[in-house]
Parts: sequence; structure tokens; C-alpha cells
Amino acid sequence: MRLANRLTGTLVPRPFWVVGLAALFVMLLIGGCGQLAYRLDRRAPTQYIPNPLELPPASDAFVWSQVIDTVDDYFRIKSEQPVQNSPAMVLDGRVETSYQVGASMGEFWRKDSTAGFEALHSSLQSIRRQATITVRPRGAGYTVEVIVLKDLEDTNATQFATETTASRRHDGTIVRQPETVVGGAGNVPQTLGWISLGRDTSLEQRILRDIFQRVTEKDGRRSHL
Repeated sequence: MRLANRLTGTLVPRPFWVVGLAALFVMLLIGGCGQLAYRLDRRAPTQYIPNPLELPPASDAFVWSQVIDTVDDYFRIKSEQPVQNSPAMVLDGRVETSYQVGASMGEFWRKDSTAGFEALHSSLQSIRRQATITVRPRGAGYTVEVIVLKDLEDTNATQFATETTASRRHDGTIVRQPETVVGGAGNVPQTLGWISLGRDTSLEQRILRDIFQRVTEKDGRRSHL
């Protein structure tokens, strides 16, 4: 198993413990214990949640604001089409997020990798995720569907490997070496593409649960524990 290059060449190594302590301090100042507990809880629900999930009757503006607020806790939103559920117009709502490099075990303040295997996988491999959320009116109620796709980075070499793409070949094949940057940057693994790993159902369950709780229950994330 190769070590994760974490999109080498595009991301700068970060002192995770320093960033983590700063994030904890800011959350304590702004939101208190309730907000901190919500932010650090990355566990997937223990009870299966249907996907699509039925939501109770509510105003379309309220439902959509709760969906957007939930998705924003996990991903950066790329585009959105608000749901409309009125006598004049009925229109499905749709949210698409940007691709996001998976949170590692050290980035415990991020929520896009659920605890356990997914966080470990994102620590050992270069993983990215992207989410699409669809909200469909059903009479006075709604159904919400969450699809999270997970990809594995495909590179031409392993990070920190002893082999190099600049090595001379002796099999008679002509190899034209691309220009390299002085200082060894030419040995940095290059991204060839992304390999689909299917859907991240644990994260889908987590997002669905948060949306359902926001729509049906009072928001108690800022209450004291």
C-alpha cells in the first residue's frame, strides 16, 4: 500500500496539531461545548437511515436552508438550485459540492471522513469525495437523497519511493524525459487520474441524519453539555 501523497504539489504540509488546537480554541470561544461536540463528532449513525429519506411538511425555504447549512459543514458548495414547493411551481432542489480531499485522522475538526475506516483510509491514501443532494417535493413533504462519491488518486509512482521516473531504461524504448524543476521536484509523483471507489455510504448516512434532525428537532448544538 502506497503512502498518501495528499495531492502532492498542490497542498503544503501542515502542522496538524497546531491547526487542531487553534480550531478547538476558536470553536470554544464562538459556540461553546455544544458546538464543539457537534464539530468533533464524526461517527456514522448506528441505525440505518433510508436513502432517499422522507421529510415532514414544512416551508420550502426552511427545508432548503437546513439542507444548505448541513452540507456546508461537510463540503464546499459548488452549485445549488433551491427546492420550490408551492401551488405556482414545484421544482426539485439540487446541491452539488466541489471535490474535497478526505480528512485524515489528524484533522479531527473536519467532518467529511467518518470515524474509523474512512478516516484511516484518507490518512493512508489520497482520497477525494464529492456530494450531490437532491430534494424532491412530495405533496406537502419532501424526500432528500444524498449521494457521496469517493475516488482514489492514481499516480505514476509512490511518494518517498526509491524508484524514480527519471531512471534510465535499458529495454530499447526511447524515453523522452520532461523538463524537471531544479531541487528534486521532478521526482514528485504526478496524478494520472482518479479511480472510482463507489459511494461512501457512511458519510451519506451522517449527512441524512443531520438534515433530518435539523428539520424535525430544535437545534441544540450550541447548548451546554
